[in-house]
Amino acid sequence: MKSHRCLEFSSIALAVACLTSGAVPQAYAATTTPIEHVIVVVGENHAFDNIFGTYRPHHSQTVLNLLSQGIVKENGDPGPNFHLAAQQIALQSGTYSIDPHRVGPYSKLPQPNTTYATGQPLGANDPRFPTDLKNGPFQISNYAPYDAFVGDPVHRFFQMWQQVSKGRNDLFVWVAETAGTGNHTAGNFVDETSQGALAMGFYNMNTGDAPFFKEMARHYAISDNYHQAIMGGTGANFLAIVTGDAAFYNVAGTAAVPPTSVPALGTMVSQVESPDPQPVGSNTNWYTEDGYSGGSYVNCADVSLPGIGPITQYLNTLHVKPNCLD
Repeated sequence: MKSHRCLEFSSIALAVACLTSGAVPQAYAATTTPIEHVIVVVGENHAFDNIFGTYRPHHSQTVLNLLSQGIVKENGDPGPNFHLAAQQIALQSGTYSIDPHRVGPYSKLPQPNTTYATGQPLGANDPRFPTDLKNGPFQISNYAPYDAFVGDPVHRFFQMWQQVSKGRNDLFVWVAETAGTGNHTAGNFVDETSQGALAMGFYNMNTGDAPFFKEMARHYAISDNYHQAIMGGTGANFLAIVTGDAAFYNVAGTAAVPPTSVPALGTMVSQVESPDPQPVGSNTNWYTEDGYSGGSYVNCADVSLPGIGPITQYLNTLHVKPNCLD
């Protein structure tokens, strides 16, 4: 018998070294490090602070989270630096920007939405949460049990660039209210911008939330400096984990140009994204073409395309060369 060591990763930035025992096959080759197995565990749609925002490590270890930065207290209440996480309202006009003009902070956060939460009304304001949340992170389990379902925050490519907004991290709520998940096709102006302040919620390990993750973090490694491979959501990051690269449009495995319309469906269904805002009422950040059924591909090598120029220019200021091919 021999001990097997493995390293376990999750998309919420938890790295766990685990130890199991079992018979070793005769053909099993010795590894050059103590790590013999790598297990990848993907947990969707959770930021680090959403789970580990109040985690306090043992001994001389340190962690960068909401608690260590003084943004919240151990009991989940606002801390002395709560203002650092305040969310801003912006004004988008004409073309897509990852750092649009701010017009001021929210006086209170909009009520979170149920979106697709199991057991809750579909796409409604979540009555479990108050309508006067302070402008900053709030403890979810003060209003809904830790093991209850809550809504689903925005997690898409162009939206995330705006949310992070050159490191300011102050447009998560505004993007949720103005761009949302972008589930629409050209000519269909159904507003999918009802997530409210979901992205500002966190769980509190000091009051009993996320006990399994707390136990794992106590005994093994925790990577609070983890950065996901691709700005945005699930599909692209799944592919990046497996391939180390971005997805490309293909037909039967052969690279192809994404369609701008599918006449057989009787409507415009473009698979080419355009985050430039369309003039729909007072919503100045409702993308022209975006969403799972209305645009998921873009030629990132063409800086003249909507959205590509602003992101590329910012990467240049960071001395990061975009890895894009025509």
